[in-house]
Amino acid sequence: MAAFAQRMKTMEGTAAIIRGLFGTMNDPGVISFGGGAPAREALPVDLVREIANDVIRIDSRGVEALQYGSVPGLPDLREAVSTVLLAPKGVTADPSNILITSGGLEGINLLCQLFIDPGDVILVESPTFVHCVEIFEMFQARCVSVAMDDSGMVPEDLEEKIKRHSPKMAYLIPTFHNPTGRTLSLERRERIAGIGSAHDVIILEDDPYRDIRYSGVDLPPIKSFDKTGHTVLASSFSKIFSPGSRLGYVFASDEISSKLLDAKTATNSHTSMLPQVICAEFFKRGYYPSHHDRICGLYRERRDVMIDSIDRFFPEGTERVFPDGGLFTWATLPCGIDTTELLAESLANPDVRVAFVAGEGFFIEGGGMGRDSMRISFGSVPPEKIRVGAERLGRLILGKLG
Repeated sequence: MAAFAQRMKTMEGTAAIIRGLFGTMNDPGVISFGGGAPAREALPVDLVREIANDVIRIDSRGVEALQYGSVPGLPDLREAVSTVLLAPKGVTADPSNILITSGGLEGINLLCQLFIDPGDVILVESPTFVHCVEIFEMFQARCVSVAMDDSGMVPEDLEEKIKRHSPKMAYLIPTFHNPTGRTLSLERRERIAGIGSAHDVIILEDDPYRDIRYSGVDLPPIKSFDKTGHTVLASSFSKIFSPGSRLGYVFASDEISSKLLDAKTATNSHTSMLPQVICAEFFKRGYYPSHHDRICGLYRERRDVMIDSIDRFFPEGTERVFPDGGLFTWATLPCGIDTTELLAESLANPDVRVAFVAGEGFFIEGGGMGRDSMRISFGSVPPEKIRVGAERLGRLILGKLG
């Protein structure tokens, strides 16, 4: 057997964590707070069937949907991103600078193809989205953590780490952060955009949860404060339309967009046309506003039930995040309870069988960071199951406290 590339060794640890994230999602015997999937009720099945029946015809868009397409993506889908998703958030985006990608992660992968050489430094939040760490490690980058608090990434620590490590890129999820559910404050968004410009560092703003806000005050993306083209906005249709469609987008400056097209051409020529056509029609027919209202109401209810259940059933001293949107909350348990061990006990105990994601894997710095924390996803779990699962898990935790 020929030797595997060194990158496969570099990403071994994070790859194992990612495999674990999906392990219990489809086990009917487990109540899973582990995965980040949207609710089955949030998928526009009937609308997609209606659109598909209309457009997959010779006299409609059938040939277009099944033929090769342009590298940047369908013009009407890029127009929808510009006018429906970005303009209301304060971002003026020419559709020619928007690239439709094969899921949100492809945009991040393409940006690494543009900028990252082996040994380059990428700054990430502490904790951070482990799936993107896997991508960064595949490019043999060195990830360095930047402190977070309840208001998101700390700009002072970001600037200090830039001066110390000379990174190519800083990666953050500013809105309803994965894994914590926190949101970067307005003042910090403007500051971080300015820091990227001042220090010639790419700010990679990964914002797939931004459009499922159901409480609090809406905030403009970091990109809206970018004056030099150093901020690149990456997002996804997975949470607002369909994860199975594998559609995302990247909005960047002229110079970066041109290079992204080259990298996209070398990677897969273009994003699949069939889901692009259906998604473009979903927006053009005006289905998005009512769909958006419905899914926000659905997730608000599940968030409220989850927070109430944690407060009721978890031990006194548990700290948790109250998210204004998204699919996650973050809980830190008292008395140093190891959540990796707790997860194994929960899945093995026939009276519990509740999954979550142990916190330690989200911290690149190691040393036991996050050992007493857990990411809890409520998006795909019906309210009645949230209550049952939280009560079972809380009873297990209380038993460990004696």
